[in-house]
Amino acid sequence: MPTIVVDVMPKAELLDPQGKAVTGSLARLGHGAFQNVRIGKRIELTVEGEVTDAVLAEARQIADEILSNSVIEDVVSVEVADR
Repeated sequence: MPTIVVDVMPKAELLDPQGKAVTGSLARLGHGAFQNVRIGKRIELTVEGEVTDAVLAEARQIADEILSNSVIEDVVSVEVADR
């Protein structure tokens, strides 16, 4: 069965407290080359049958309306996973 992957990230202009905490931890552990970490979420939607343009459009709509909070997050990609 094909899988559609939705990637959601916090809006760039907003503070990412989880990312900031990880950035600090990396520096304390000696990994100072990484100056900024942003943490988002990945959602996998398993599709029964073929992924048509209509199914992909429906997944984009679901990503925008249900899977993300448009006030604080951006849907950065909706695509069929390479498996």
